[in-house]
Amino acid sequence: MPRVLVVDDEPGVRESLRMLLKDDCEVATAENVAAARRALDETPPDLVLLDLVMPGGSGLALLSELAQRAERPTVVVLSATKTVASAVEAMKLGAADYVTKPFEVDALRIKVRQLLERRALEEEVARLRDEVNRRSRLGRLVGRGPLMQDVFRTIERVAASRANVLVTGESGTGKELVAHAIHELGPRAGGPFVAVNCAAIPVTLLESELFGHERGAFTDARERRIGRFEAADRGTLFLDEIAELAPAVQAKLLRALQERTIERLGSAQPIEVDVRFVSATNRDLEREVAAGRFRSDLFYRIAVVPIALPPLRERREDVRLLAEEFLARTRAEAGRGPRSIAPDALAALERHAWPGNVRELENAIERAVALSEREVLGRDDLPPAIAQAEQIEGIQAGVRAGRFGFDEAVARFEQELLREALERNAWNQTRAAAQLGITRRQLKLKMDRYGMDASAPPS
Repeated sequence: MPRVLVVDDEPGVRESLRMLLKDDCEVATAENVAAARRALDETPPDLVLLDLVMPGGSGLALLSELAQRAERPTVVVLSATKTVASAVEAMKLGAADYVTKPFEVDALRIKVRQLLERRALEEEVARLRDEVNRRSRLGRLVGRGPLMQDVFRTIERVAASRANVLVTGESGTGKELVAHAIHELGPRAGGPFVAVNCAAIPVTLLESELFGHERGAFTDARERRIGRFEAADRGTLFLDEIAELAPAVQAKLLRALQERTIERLGSAQPIEVDVRFVSATNRDLEREVAAGRFRSDLFYRIAVVPIALPPLRERREDVRLLAEEFLARTRAEAGRGPRSIAPDALAALERHAWPGNVRELENAIERAVALSEREVLGRDDLPPAIAQAEQIEGIQAGVRAGRFGFDEAVARFEQELLREALERNAWNQTRAAAQLGITRRQLKLKMDRYGMDASAPPS
């Protein structure tokens, strides 16, 4: 129940307002500014009915104090004299309304109720906004930064609709996870989710894969086969790498989306299909349209709602969250491995450029868990290209500055890898070679080439 504080020096006014509002609110009263301050500190109200003129303190002074509070209540000013100056001053100090005495009882009750409802709505909106800002995951997507929060909000808005969605982004950014989230948050969550990677199916088979075929439709068609469109009926069909579709398949896909019917190969009988369509690509489809490799009418049909996934290098604030997520998941699956990530490892992860995006990060953590025998995952457990990022940057800087050429840069990098693997394994050559993925003989030859002492670690 909302709380209201009545501040007025007249006992009759205080009592009448208490009786008026007691069924809708918890009502406290104060006879002056000092008593009002105590009541505000003890139980902050949602709304204050404040008299302007009272002995021992000004209502305007208290109104000014209320404007500075973190939990600022809604204020309705009460005054026996209506002057433009006092009303303007009260509004400047943040009063929501100005009521003159004697007030009309029912009108005041309605006003208070409306102001409290509006306040409750504003607080709920603020709470939901904070919840969105704090939320770090949506389905299997993970991200706390502003770029991913924008993606989350778009997914939530579009999930309930039937609009076709085109997800774009570099390889490894999680485009299929977006399609899954749209499916799981929408009204078709109980239906099938059917995913097709258009780049993984030969062009000659893709049309049959999508639309199905009748027996005898072509040489090897020994029986009727249901296509992916029919398999996804009343669910979601996700076409990944849609830019790989051949022109003939593009035309047939366009008709299926327009008419919501398909025809199996070898049949002229239309079949109604009810699917939510989501597609994805890592190419610039507008450029493909301009080059004549992708139909413009199909592009506009599939890209009703575009969702662009940012590369991991543009949301480095999410690297730690993702790394910890992958560590917990991999450890749970393996039943062993590090429990946490050391600061130096996190720093190396956050510095890395991540050309393979989230998939590369997931693979790096899985590799580290598989190889590490420690409770805390350190920088030395990470793949060399990540762990030795500073050395690599130094070598690159040397090449750019002309201090040495390509061959020397490669040699320096190789030496760094060898030394790091040997030091990590207490100069045990067999273990170091296994970690580098080479034979012990290959390791020994490289050590000899660089004059590295094989008998003992350097002092």
